[in-house]
Amino acid sequence: MAEKPRANFDAERMLAHYRTMWRIRAFEEEAEAALKAGDVKGAIHLSIGQEAIAAGVCANLARSDLIASNHRGHGHTIAKGAAAAAMMAELFGRATGTCHGKGGSMHIADFDIGMLGANGVVGAGILIAVGAAQGVKLRREDRVVACFFGDGAVNRGPFLEGLNWAKIYALPVLFVCEDNGFAATTRTASLSAGPGPDARAQALGIPASVVDGNDVAAVDATAGELLHRIRAGGGPQFLLARTYRLKGHTAADAGAYRSADEVAARQEDEPIKRCAEALRVHGTAPAVLEAIAGEARREMADAAAEARAAPWPRCELAWADVQDVGAPQELGR
Repeated sequence: MAEKPRANFDAERMLAHYRTMWRIRAFEEEAEAALKAGDVKGAIHLSIGQEAIAAGVCANLARSDLIASNHRGHGHTIAKGAAAAAMMAELFGRATGTCHGKGGSMHIADFDIGMLGANGVVGAGILIAVGAAQGVKLRREDRVVACFFGDGAVNRGPFLEGLNWAKIYALPVLFVCEDNGFAATTRTASLSAGPGPDARAQALGIPASVVDGNDVAAVDATAGELLHRIRAGGGPQFLLARTYRLKGHTAADAGAYRSADEVAARQEDEPIKRCAEALRVHGTAPAVLEAIAGEARREMADAAAEARAAPWPRCELAWADVQDVGAPQELGR
């Protein structure tokens, strides 16, 4: 897609988006390599090709704001401000990880930056986000909650329950549906009836906006407007961001259910490439863009090396954090 000059182009903000997207991309490429090398155990779900949504939405959030994520949550966590080295250590199962090596890829959380957690259960993050937003409202706190989930989640009960509750109680939550066209390995269009997730939100009285999820400037502007409405007391808002994941459902999924030609065509429209082209059109030197990409790759390579050298969790702490009353073996003493 040929980029044309835009009015009121904010080069500094676009460079910040470009840097965030490259940090997400480099982190996931490093994590994928670590998985193949055997350093990361279990499944990881990559958001390569979807980086503009995390970058554009989180650029409008304060550190005190909250987010809830899904199983494809590396990008959201990085964009919200988590330390990449701690995230990488979590994937490696090391004690220096964000959850001390106990959560792994699908359960990364970092309360210090308002990241309530990734979630391996499809749609479960919606109810966590709504619960958090209920707490925010009851405490009369000046913050909002952003909830990220995929298009496959809209067919699960938590979607209806969560959006209904948020609307009834006018909660300060932004629902962000990352519509990549697939529910795991099946095209969502073959499984979901009706005109789409935005129509379902509107049926509950929640205003919905649709945006090109590969255009980081458009995501930024639309998310900014919706969050402004929420902060002004407008209740929940819904953002449908259409995108495309360039990798399979998991890092081990070859994605044989779609053609190589389809993926190649979508690679021409991926968000980092589009952002780079917009910056070049508006005068950013290619060397600057190359330097940002190189810096991101070095950062994540260093994070992987640091994680590889970090200590394993201590065995005696295996039962800690399991429940709020302490380790199970302590009960009844």
